[in-house]
Amino acid sequence: MLSYQHQYHAGNHADVLKHWLLLECLAHLQKKDKPFDYIDTHAGGGLYRLDSEAARKTGEASEGVLKLPWDSLPELQDYRASVADDLNRKCYPGSPLLVSRRLRPGDRGWFFEMHPATVRDLEKHCGKPKSCRVKREDGFAGLTALLPTASRRALVLIDPSYEVESDYRSVVSAVAAALKKMPQTQILLWYPVVSRERVNTLEKDIIKAGLRNSHLFEISIDDDAGEGMTASGLIAINPPWTTPERFKSLAPGLSAAMARDGKPRWRYQVLVPE
Repeated sequence: MLSYQHQYHAGNHADVLKHWLLLECLAHLQKKDKPFDYIDTHAGGGLYRLDSEAARKTGEASEGVLKLPWDSLPELQDYRASVADDLNRKCYPGSPLLVSRRLRPGDRGWFFEMHPATVRDLEKHCGKPKSCRVKREDGFAGLTALLPTASRRALVLIDPSYEVESDYRSVVSAVAAALKKMPQTQILLWYPVVSRERVNTLEKDIIKAGLRNSHLFEISIDDDAGEGMTASGLIAINPPWTTPERFKSLAPGLSAAMARDGKPRWRYQVLVPE
C-alpha cells in the first residue's frame, strides 16, 4: 500500500520521470497550431515548498531533481528550463502548473482534485488563466465527461495515489473508457513500484484490455528489495513517435544519476503495438 500525498514527494525521482515525459508530449502537441486540451485527473496543489516540513520529512527531492547533473544530460534541457526558477525559490511545480504556464490561446487545461485544502492551493496556483478550469470532482468521472473534446486533441495525465490495491485495476478501466470515447487521446498513466507483483498485474491488464500503442517507461533508484517506492513508471498510450528513442538515450544516465548506488536501472517495453 502507498500513501502518496504530493507535498511529501515533490521533486522526487518519480516526478523527474513523470514531468520529463509530460513535457515531451506537450512539446509534440504544440508543434501544430491547432489547440488541444490537457486533462489532469489527480492534479494536486500545483506548487510545493521544498523547505516545508512535509518535504524535509522525506527529503525525497535530494534523490530526485536536486541530484541531477544537468549539464551531462542534454535531453533534460526543456525540463530544466521549466523548473529552474522554482528551484531557485526552493519550490517545485506540479504537473498542472508546468502545463498551465505553456498553454497557448485556444488550449485548455482541466484540473481535477477532491481534497478541499488541495483544491484551494490548486486554484491559487493554476486557476487564474481563463484557459484553465479547476474542478473539485472525481477525476475519472470528469475525464469521461470531457471526452471527446471539442479540439479533438487531448493529453491526459492519470496520477492517482494508489492508496488501495483496487486503484491498479481502476486506472485500466478509466483509460479504456477514455480511449473508447476518443481513441487518438495521448494518455500518461503513472504507477509506483512498491510491489512488483502489482505492477506485473497492471501490465497484464493493459495487454488484456488491448490498449493499442501502449509503451512502458520506468526508472529505478534501487532494486526491488529496497524500502519504499524504489521505482516508478508511466504507461504511455499514443506517445510521440520520437519518445522511445529519446528515453533510451536519456534513461541510462538519468537512472544512474538518481540511483542510490550509481547503477543504471531502467526499462522500456512496448506492451501493445500500434
